[in-house]
Amino acid sequence: MSSYMRKRRMAAITYDPNFNLPKINKEIPQHRVILQEIEGLIKVFKDGHVERPQIVPNVTSKLPNELGVTSSDMVIDRYTNIWARLYVPKILCQGNKLPLLIYFHGGGFCVGSASWICYHEFLVKLASIANCVIMSVNYRLAPENRLPRAYDDGVKTIAWVRQKVLLSANEDYWWLNKVDFSSTFLVGDSAGGNIAHNVAIRLCSKFGDLKPITLKGTILIQPFFGGESRTYSEKYTAQLPRSALTLASADTYWRLALPMGANRDHPWCNPIANEGENLVNIRDIPGILVCISELDILRDWNLEFCATLNRVVGNKKLVEYVMFKGVGHAFQVLNKSQIAQERTTDLIEHIKAFISR
Repeated sequence: MSSYMRKRRMAAITYDPNFNLPKINKEIPQHRVILQEIEGLIKVFKDGHVERPQIVPNVTSKLPNELGVTSSDMVIDRYTNIWARLYVPKILCQGNKLPLLIYFHGGGFCVGSASWICYHEFLVKLASIANCVIMSVNYRLAPENRLPRAYDDGVKTIAWVRQKVLLSANEDYWWLNKVDFSSTFLVGDSAGGNIAHNVAIRLCSKFGDLKPITLKGTILIQPFFGGESRTYSEKYTAQLPRSALTLASADTYWRLALPMGANRDHPWCNPIANEGENLVNIRDIPGILVCISELDILRDWNLEFCATLNRVVGNKKLVEYVMFKGVGHAFQVLNKSQIAQERTTDLIEHIKAFISR
């Protein structure tokens, strides 16, 4: 048993019932017309009201000392209510500064939070085992804030970090002294992987303006891409019970997240449309790791993304991918089976190796 798992058995992350998203207004008239719905996750009404049942508990940043990671929340932008949860290992490896992972959670752009317990637990493991500092961004959600708002929030987070570094921020930002900003990665799963990719595209035109931050790579975990055509995996992949992503829910997420009037061949959804002309913009990123799940309906989109990107930029070494057998979408945060836990350990080890180069 790993040292982390021994610690994990000793100290569990507990749910704080006082730390919740705003409660749903139960006085909503029953005659309201529902325009879009993903059962148990989101309802969008004709009058603009949005409901998000609290299907996943929220937790505070507090962690048991035994886990060896310090966590805290910080405000990025008070006006738009962007904030981030920080994870910092307490022990530095041989006194060296650590890579920075700026992480975007999944949820189809419409649900999810950096305070969801499933992300909190996963990112504690990732920070501890991969020995890195993680900023988990709580970006604005659609449909109230359609794309590109989530991308804007990612860029704003990078700008916020850069400003704090340049200003040599006070003791409130003590963690800055533990970070190697020349080793910064954009990371995300599902919709968060899509955000990491599109934020990278935006930042590539600003590489000279990012110093002292250097974007060393992106890590896309089951990135949420799609298109008007249906792939083999979308049509025929046998879904596990209570799958985190179905074809119907994916279509609904895109209807709620894309700009009004756009279809799924919009480049924010389908990066390989028009022969991947948008992908040329990230040719200067040193490396891209794509993590794909065998039983995910997004499998073929992810594989084609890798192939198209390597073809467009003419660099077979730019993109690498790893296939996780026997697991479906979001297994690392939503599936507690033995095989999912084993694959999660493998996933973290791949990320660790990628950021340690």
